[in-house]
Amino acid sequence: MINLDKVLKKKKMTSKELARRIGMTEANLSILKTGKAKGIRFNTLAGICRELDCQPGDILEYRGGRGGSR
Repeated sequence: MINLDKVLKKKKMTSKELARRIGMTEANLSILKTGKAKGIRFNTLAGICRELDCQPGDILEYRGGRGGSR
């Protein structure tokens, strides 16, 4: 599960502002926020964490269960 919206709200930052700061399009950030992305580059994750002053675990949450790729 992606908790990016929660962290953005807590930090009082818009998606548009975050996208600008990390050099990502708003469309690609939206894909990430909705969980439709197949992956995320480490440098993108690092940029998000830097700008939001958070840890990857604040944004990404694993929920066990079947249905994932192996």
